[in-house]
This record gives sequence, structure tokens and C-alpha cells, in this order.
Amino acid sequence: MAKKSAPGLSRERMVAAAIEILDADGEGGLTFRALAAHLATGAGALYWHVAGKDELLAAVSERLVAEALEAVTAHAVPRRAIRAIAASVFEAVDAHPWLGAVLSRGPWQVATMQIFERIGRQLQAMQIGEAVQFTGASTLVSYVLGVSNENAANRRRAEPNIDRSTFLAAEAARWKALDAEAYPFMRRMSARLARHDDRSEFLAGIDLILAGIDAR
Repeated sequence: MAKKSAPGLSRERMVAAAIEILDADGEGGLTFRALAAHLATGAGALYWHVAGKDELLAAVSERLVAEALEAVTAHAVPRRAIRAIAASVFEAVDAHPWLGAVLSRGPWQVATMQIFERIGRQLQAMQIGEAVQFTGASTLVSYVLGVSNENAANRRRAEPNIDRSTFLAAEAARWKALDAEAYPFMRRMSARLARHDDRSEFLAGIDLILAGIDAR
């Protein structure tokens, strides 16, 4: 016999529990059986609130992105606002490494559209042409999601008992050991790789894109 639904079972409780499971075990660990056990209910009861795992992941990403965007301090200068939005999304993905992969699966997810809308409004406030607004928003969102996901993937790839500086030193050593004729640039950048800060480099990229938009 299936377990009875836990008191107060709701979509909101399911989303919160799903985030806990995802943070602990990654996307592979999020199953309806695991979620039901976490909530002390039957798996069948969960389907009253979400149709399946895809809908649950969408709800989870919407909550985390909404929280990230709500945390952004208002800025009168659009460029600063865009930088703050980008930083907040980057930090959300850094805190929840599985989130980047979920957001990168398609442009029409509500969470992705929320980011596009917030950045687009700031570009609109810059009073630039619509074509530049569209291209600029598309480029910025692609960069934010792509680099955030790459940073998170690197975190997942690193051994859990190795700190960041040790991991970067090992990566830099691999760059430096590359063939000198085939990879002269990467060999030259190996020392910079070893000492760079992911968040600072990410925001420097945002500044480069904004400088390109200014030039247009």
C-alpha cells in the first residue's frame, strides 16, 4: 500500500526538498522515489503537484533564478545593473553546480527568459538600437549561462578533497606541458590560469561585451 501524503505536502515543499537532494547528490540523485522518501510520502502523491521530473527541474530553476534576481540591488546605471544581474546568476550556479546544466538546456525555459528579460530591460534603458538590444541580450545571456555552467562543471570535475588553488595549479601545469609549437598561447597563459579568480574573470568578460555594445 502506498504511503499517505505527508501533512502539508505542496509544490513549494517539493521544490525545497528537490533542491536539497540536488545539492547533495546531483541531478542523477533526484528521483521521485528519493523525493518521496525525503518527504515521507508516497511517490504517487507527488504527481498531484508536478507531472514529472522535467517539470520539477523547471520549478526548481525558476525558484533559484527568481531568488538570484530578487537579490540584485537596484542600480541607476544600466551597465552596473547588468553586471550585478550577471554576478548574481553566476553565484547561484556556483552555489548549486547542477543548476547551470539545467538552465543551458533551452532558451524557452521560464528561468532563462527571466534572465533575458532583466538584462534586456537594462539594454533598453541604455537607449541603443533595437537590433543591438537583441544581439546584446542574446550574447550576454549566452555568456552568463555558458561560463557559469563551465565554472560549475570544473567544480564537479575537481576532486572534493582538493582545494581550488591546488586544482588550478594542476591545470596550469598541464597547459605548460603542452607542445610548444601547437599551443604557444595556452603555454604562455598557464601562469595566469594558476592565479586567476573565476568570478573576476567572468565579470571582466561581461565588461568586454558591454564595451562592444558601447562601441556600436
